Amino acid sequence: MTAQTGTPGSVTTVYQVSGMSCGHCEGSISSEISEISGVSSVKAVASTGEVTVVSETALDESAVRAAVDEAGFELVDPA
Repeated sequence: MTAQTGTPGSVTTVYQVSGMSCGHCEGSISSEISEISGVSSVKAVASTGEVTVVSETALDESAVRAAVDEAGFELVDPA
């Protein structure tokens, strides 16, 4: 996770994911993460490796990591 901000009723978190290279990769990750309870939107950008997630509350990082793994990619730990 690289950043987390909140507005009333939502939390926006930016994760770094390795291995994305195309729109299909973005779609796979977005699809898996969007299945996590409380997630309202996901935007994955292959060129930067960033995945921005908007959710009702802060997400359990292990759930996000599992979703990214299921899509075939790796969540990068913050430096």
